[in-house]
Amino acid sequence: MSHNYDALVIGGGHNGLVSAAYLARSGARTLVLESRGSLGGAATTEAPWEEAPHLRVTRLSYVMSLMPPTIVRELQLQRHGYKVHPMGPYYQAFPEGGSLTIFEDDPARTYEQLAKWSKKDAEAWPRWNAWLEGIADVMGPLLTQVPPAIGSRRPSDLLELAKLAWSQRGLTVRTTADVTRLLTMSIADLLDDWFESPQIKGALAVNGVIGTWAGPYEPGTAYVMAHHSIGDVGDGQLGSWGYPEGGMGAVSEAIAASARSFGAEIRTHARVARLLVRGGAVRGAVLDSGEEITAPLVVTTLHPKTAFLEHVPRTELPEDFVTDIERFKTRSGVVKINLALGELPNFTADPSSGLAEHHTGSVEMAPTMEYIEAAFQDARAGRPAVMPFSDGVIPTTLDTTLNPDGTQIMSLFTQWVPADWANAPHTEELDAYADRLIDLYDQVAPGFKASILHRDIVGPHEMEQEYGLIGGNIFHGELSLEQLFHMRPAPGYADYRTPISGLYNGSSGTHAGGGVCGIPGWQAARAALADTKKKRFRSR
Repeated sequence: MSHNYDALVIGGGHNGLVSAAYLARSGARTLVLESRGSLGGAATTEAPWEEAPHLRVTRLSYVMSLMPPTIVRELQLQRHGYKVHPMGPYYQAFPEGGSLTIFEDDPARTYEQLAKWSKKDAEAWPRWNAWLEGIADVMGPLLTQVPPAIGSRRPSDLLELAKLAWSQRGLTVRTTADVTRLLTMSIADLLDDWFESPQIKGALAVNGVIGTWAGPYEPGTAYVMAHHSIGDVGDGQLGSWGYPEGGMGAVSEAIAASARSFGAEIRTHARVARLLVRGGAVRGAVLDSGEEITAPLVVTTLHPKTAFLEHVPRTELPEDFVTDIERFKTRSGVVKINLALGELPNFTADPSSGLAEHHTGSVEMAPTMEYIEAAFQDARAGRPAVMPFSDGVIPTTLDTTLNPDGTQIMSLFTQWVPADWANAPHTEELDAYADRLIDLYDQVAPGFKASILHRDIVGPHEMEQEYGLIGGNIFHGELSLEQLFHMRPAPGYADYRTPISGLYNGSSGTHAGGGVCGIPGWQAARAALADTKKKRFRSR
C-alpha cells in the first residue's frame, strides 16, 4: 500500500467525497480517509433493526435540496445512480381538527387550502412567493460565492471584495432593505408582516428553526428559512426538496462512485489521529494505527472543532483563529426518530385507505409558532420538550427500494432536547420524549402508535460520538448571523483556506454548509487546485 499521495481528504461524508472527486478529476492522486466503516457521514442509509435487516433508513439527513446542477453534471452523478423523487405537498393535521395542505406546484389548490384558514393569507401567498424569488435572485448566487476577507487590505482581498460589490450592482434600496430584514429578523416577525393565520404561520416557521438552537422568535431565524427555502444556488434553477432513491446513502454512494471513476482511492476504518504539520505547512496525516501518509495537499471535511483543535498542534495556528474556533457555536437539541410502520397513518381530518397524496410530502407536527416556541423554551430551560415539534417524511411512499416488503418508513426530524444532552446518552429520557411525540401524531391519526413495528432514536450524544457532529449539530455549526458568509468558520478564513499552507477546509462549517449540497467540498477542492496552479506557475 502506497503512503504517498498528491492529495488527502479527511472524512468520507458527502463533502469529502465531492472534494475527492474534483481533485482526482484534475489528475491528482487522491486518497480519502474515513474513520467509520461506511461512507456518507450524516448522508447515510442504514439498516438499524437487527430483526428487520431488509428495511433501510435514511438515518440522519433525510431529504435533498440545494446541490448545484453544476456538481451533478460535472461529477456525472446520474450515471452513477443519483436519482431524486420530488416530494409531495406539505401537510399538517391539527389536534383541534382540520388540516392544511400546501401544493408548491398547484396555486389553485393551495389557494383553496389557505383560504380555509384565511382568505387574506391565501391572497397574500403569491406575493410572498414572488418576494422570496426576488430574495433568491440576490442570495441564491451568494451560496456559490467565495466570501471575501472583509477588512483585509491585501490587494487580492480588496479585488475580491470589489468583485462581490460589482456582482451586486443591480441591488435597489428596496432589495437591500429586504435582504437586511431577512438576515436580522426572526421568522416569527417576518411572517407576522405577511400572514394572520396561526396555522399558516406555523407551517412556514418550520424551515426557520430546522436544525437550529433557536425558536421562531429569535433574530436570524428568517435567514435559516431562506437557506432551506430558496434553493437557487447560482445555476439558474430554483431547487426543490426530494427523496433520493435508495436514501441519502445512495447520494454518497453516487459521489463515491464518481470519485473512484476519476481514480480516487477511498479507505474506511481509517481514523486520523493528527495531521503532519511542519513549518506552517501540512505534510500529511497520521492514523490511529500509527501509519503515516504523506501529501502536500489536504482537505479536511470534519467539524472545525475536530479539524483544528484536535488534529493540528495549537502552536501551528494563530491564537485568534484558535479562539474563534473554540467559540464557534454548535448547539442543536435535535433528535432523529425513525419508525417502521405496518400501515400508513390515517388522519381524521383526511381519511384514507392506503397511500394518499398527503403522505408523499412532509407530514408535520408543528401546529403554530407558539407551539414551536414552547418546545424550544422547554429545552432552553434544561428539560426536553413536553410537546416536541417534528418535520416528518415517509420516503417509502415514493421510493420503494427502502422497503421491499411494503413496510413504510417514517423519518421524524424533531426538536428540542437540552443542548447539553450531547454530553451523555440520556437513553430513557429519549424514549419518553419519543413516546410523547408519537402520542401527538396518534391524536390526529388514531392507530398510528399501534402501527409502529420498530423504532430507532438518534439523540445528540450519538450524533456526536458516532457521526462526528459536535453538539449534534447537523450543520457543523449554527446558522446564526455571526457565523455566516465571511464569518464562517472564522474571520479571514472563510475562503476554504486555513492558516496552514496546503490545508483546506471543506466541511459544512464553511460558507453554504447546511444540507447535502456538496458546495463546501467543491469550493475547497477549487481553492486547492487554484493554489497548486499558482505554485506551479511561480516555480516555472
